[in-house]
Amino acid sequence: MTSRQQNYPRPQFVRKEWESLCGEWKFAFDDQNIGESEKWYMGFGLKQTIIVPFCYESLKSGIGDETAHDFVWYQKKFHVDGQKLACHNYIIHFEACDYIAKVWVNGVYVGSHKGGYTRFSFDVTHIVKDGENTVTVKAEDSPSVMQMRGKQRWKKENFGVHYTQSTGLWKTVWSEYVPKISLSSVKMTPHLGKQKLEVEAFVSSEDDDLILEASVTFGGKKVRTASTSFLWGHARFDIDVRARVSDTDEPLVKTWTPENPQLYDIRFRLIKDGKILDEVSSYFAMREIRIEGDCILLNGFPLYQRLLLNQGYWKDTLLTPPDDEALRTDVALIKSMGYNGVRMHQKVEDERFFYYADTMGLLTWCEAPAYFFDRDDAVQSFISEWNEIVKQYYNHPSVITWTPFNESWGITNIKNSARQQYLTQAVYYMTKNYDPYRPVITNDGWEHTISDIVTIHDYGQDGEKLYKNWTERKNEILSGKSTSCVLRAAFADGFSYQGQPVIISEYGGIAIRPETPGMVWGNIVEKHEFMDRFSSITRAIRAIPYVSGFCYTQFSDVQQEINGMVDMNRNLKAEAEEIRAVNMD
Repeated sequence: MTSRQQNYPRPQFVRKEWESLCGEWKFAFDDQNIGESEKWYMGFGLKQTIIVPFCYESLKSGIGDETAHDFVWYQKKFHVDGQKLACHNYIIHFEACDYIAKVWVNGVYVGSHKGGYTRFSFDVTHIVKDGENTVTVKAEDSPSVMQMRGKQRWKKENFGVHYTQSTGLWKTVWSEYVPKISLSSVKMTPHLGKQKLEVEAFVSSEDDDLILEASVTFGGKKVRTASTSFLWGHARFDIDVRARVSDTDEPLVKTWTPENPQLYDIRFRLIKDGKILDEVSSYFAMREIRIEGDCILLNGFPLYQRLLLNQGYWKDTLLTPPDDEALRTDVALIKSMGYNGVRMHQKVEDERFFYYADTMGLLTWCEAPAYFFDRDDAVQSFISEWNEIVKQYYNHPSVITWTPFNESWGITNIKNSARQQYLTQAVYYMTKNYDPYRPVITNDGWEHTISDIVTIHDYGQDGEKLYKNWTERKNEILSGKSTSCVLRAAFADGFSYQGQPVIISEYGGIAIRPETPGMVWGNIVEKHEFMDRFSSITRAIRAIPYVSGFCYTQFSDVQQEINGMVDMNRNLKAEAEEIRAVNMD
């Protein structure tokens, strides 16, 4: 695929002129929160250094201090080419900073961002100068349960299924030179039935004389070129993506599936008076995910989802992948075990993970990290961050489901609270407003309100009993009443099953007894019992006739949660072929 650049942080919107700003930065704790009053953004003494993008709590950062520090500072020198500034803007991108970031360049405040999981950027063209410049970041975090935090602990020590927090910069920091008039973003929507790709583009100018040209190729061969003009900085048009394999063949659409993840390349050019102002490379796939009755269809064919819960933690780097190869390795490992997808759980993963899911063929559910206390300000922050997440990951063909809430976290009274029920419905329709084409699961595992798929968590460890419950007590499970055979009711009061597809979206959690006793989470078995237990409950679920898929807990161990198919070093606990046979035979 010609549009790809290895390690490029934003693989679906690629330009050539970019530079990573990761590596060694100056670093300081600011426990007294005096840095702003003392103008640390003008420079601070070399207190210590840190390796970005790894959070200070991780060993790979060079610090490895798990103590909570609510205020931390970063500073780095970077070089700017003054000649390029004559016709380019200079943008600094932060893939994520948890939780509030304040940014200065050369001592000048350039802006802030709230939310720990999404990209934000600053145009610093009029602040930087030819030669050496300085960027300073103050990160503010807290143990607040009102902020989106996912599995990051808010106590001093790990507890339950909550782990070491990740403070501050924990994803890539990078910069690029962008033409003065440039594309801001592109939204790509495949319409398989129409054999067309819908393109919606935004530009950093309201000049109506601008033309957007889109050239589509497949396997290096030209498919189609189309163009349109802008109106008030916005353009929209459809591209016919049918292509011939050879001169004698009928035009065909190349579809994307986990088994055959075919991707088209697309190049966007922004043109004025015949001159190319900006050029961006991307890719897309022709795939359709839809629901008909109780069946989920991928490209019109029934889809049985064999998912693996993935929390995206590593031993020495925590939430940050050690490198690009670690992400590719995870996708390859997951597929080797016979899974066709993952539920990214309580984390918005590095966008390069979704790139590998796109290119290697792995279905993904994109899930919001939870907040844990219902308050108006927490709700407003969540809605803002969720909107950013959906927009940032919309173009990835591997993403087939949005999951804004999990197990009633943050909405603990949803069973009978009209306020919380209204919230989940509002988020459902808000998500559908931006993306009408993917299923939305409003409260994975527990009390649903409106939801395209009914998902239920069942950690029963007896395969025979599990199968019997789900086949003989189907109506009881799906009635919305709390029962003895599942942990929580499937529906909130006033809502009921409407014939949607059903997925057991968490099960298993089998943990091999550790050699050293300690705090662990998981259903403990001896090593020789692991595959028998896994086989028993997985085959039982696969045999339930009305269930459309499953999600096993989980891919990797995470600190005290030792129920992974691999440990934190990605060593398999059983042969991949054995696991694959259970999942697919």
